[in-house]
Amino acid sequence: MVYYSKNENETQKVAGDLALKVIKFKESVVIALEGELGAGKTTFVKGFAKALGIRAKIKSPTFVLMKKYRIPKSTALLRYHPTALIHIDCYRVRDHRDLAALDLRSIFNSPENIILIEWPERVSKILPKKLIKIHIDHISEHKRKISLGKT
Repeated sequence: MVYYSKNENETQKVAGDLALKVIKFKESVVIALEGELGAGKTTFVKGFAKALGIRAKIKSPTFVLMKKYRIPKSTALLRYHPTALIHIDCYRVRDHRDLAALDLRSIFNSPENIILIEWPERVSKILPKKLIKIHIDHISEHKRKISLGKT
């Protein structure tokens, strides 16, 4: 599926729509966010988090590598729903070994987590086979092409 966004609000809307779909999944969800520097990956995460009812200010965890946000129980009217949004930024890592201390395998396998990973290609060896891939391309200064796919 491909979307075109003319501004940050439209990018966040696409992300929010996806968030409201994946919140219903009964297994963990890993979303790989691809795109060059400044494409809008963190903007996407902001819209995703906002749709889940997360009120914290979302910043890229470039220097801390990972941030965890609690998903409010009021977000889902379902008996089951994830409790944490995990935001990982791999821009500064060389490969998956740089993330060994984070124990990503258990994070990926927990049905309580929704995980969004920026720069996933740097840790592709440890990513689950089943994930949602988002690729964001610059079209112009403000316009973006957002491609969503599953693997």
